[in-house]
Amino acid sequence: MSAAKATLIEALLPKITVQLAGVADIDPGRCFASPVDDVWLEIGFGAGEHLAWQASRNPRIGFLGAEVFINGIAGLLNQIQSVGLTNIRVHAEEAHLLLNRLKKQSLGRVFLLFPDPWPKRRHAGRRFVSAANLDLLARLMRQGAELRFASDDPIMIAWGLRHITAHPRFRWLAARPDDWRKRPPDWPPTRYEQKAILKGRHPVYFRFERI
Repeated sequence: MSAAKATLIEALLPKITVQLAGVADIDPGRCFASPVDDVWLEIGFGAGEHLAWQASRNPRIGFLGAEVFINGIAGLLNQIQSVGLTNIRVHAEEAHLLLNRLKKQSLGRVFLLFPDPWPKRRHAGRRFVSAANLDLLARLMRQGAELRFASDDPIMIAWGLRHITAHPRFRWLAARPDDWRKRPPDWPPTRYEQKAILKGRHPVYFRFERI
């Protein structure tokens, strides 16, 4: 890691980290310096392009981002500093540590974009999309909240669609093929997605409503 990235992490990350120590049943709306109209969460934000894009265009929304890879965190911090974003808070550990502490029905939208597919059968249990995790998200999301899920991996696409549509608290919002084949206007591309397309893979963009 470069000295510049290390300095940025040391200076900025502590100021925008979600504080979990000694706090139970966290109301995420209170994590921000100014009042917010809603809170959206991105699980595994990669280099942070999507999260920063959403935050810059939705200044009245508070954003939580969970990511464990330090280079990705540094990428997001650089965008926060460059644009002057004040409505992002970061959890730099495993997402479950944050999810298990949030107040129920406190999230209006959740993004799970291009998660690790763990393609080998023996590793399927490591995939984030599971009945237990969907139960947890359903608990944290308000009625009418939206879950966005994207992947370019055929195994993960089939797995995610099967598990999420089978869950009684999520309803698939697609009415026609273009609803999941084409990325909506308010859903920016990521570097990973663009690389996948250049390699001939075809991402899908699923949207589900919490019912």
